[in-house]
Amino acid sequence: MEIGWLGALLMGLFGALHCVGMCGSIAGVLTFSLPEQIRNEPGKLLGYLLLYSGGRLLSYALAGGLAGTFGAGVLLTVSPQFGHQILLLLATFIMLAAGFHLAGWFPGLANLEKAGAPVWSRLEPLGRKLLPVQRPWQALLYGMIWGWLPCGLVYSALFIALAQGGFLAGMVFMMLFGVGTLPAILLTGVFAHRFMRLARNPRIRMYAGLLLILLALLTLAYGWGRSPWDSA
Repeated sequence: MEIGWLGALLMGLFGALHCVGMCGSIAGVLTFSLPEQIRNEPGKLLGYLLLYSGGRLLSYALAGGLAGTFGAGVLLTVSPQFGHQILLLLATFIMLAAGFHLAGWFPGLANLEKAGAPVWSRLEPLGRKLLPVQRPWQALLYGMIWGWLPCGLVYSALFIALAQGGFLAGMVFMMLFGVGTLPAILLTGVFAHRFMRLARNPRIRMYAGLLLILLALLTLAYGWGRSPWDSA
């Protein structure tokens, strides 16, 4: 697995601590709003939680594919080599900002979330119409809408997807990022209050932020001078 894809997994895994406050609350509410017979059967409950996140990952993958396509257009316009380096620098900067934000040293990243507010204002009412969720298809559709919730960390990952070199690579990057968020989101759905307290621990968030910063620097060192087209 390339370091960029490993980076996507780790960014989702550690960065999900940032999402717990927002996405974790949604996961907790969705869990407790399910019918009692579903909540009381661990197998069924896990199935619904996976459907929620499966829909979310589908939206991430679509957005990543679109970002990768746009980024590839930039690469071809500027030049495969220098366009990639420009996007790689931008992606590294964004990942560094995400690490500093997670560690509590750069709260300004939250301003990115305002960019998605107009889209979310149109999608959120559609999500409300699916509640209360009582059928698997409702859980999947709600998850797909949930995937467009304004989130600075997701937007940071999308900026990095720009530098992946095409639709498929951008889609895979964002899908792996989403897979990385699964442990935190699923644990929040099942153990909402306990896990949210853990995720809000400043020391844990600081360590996770430092790991993202290190990952950003490793990604830059690995990717500099390489082009997404090298393997073509």
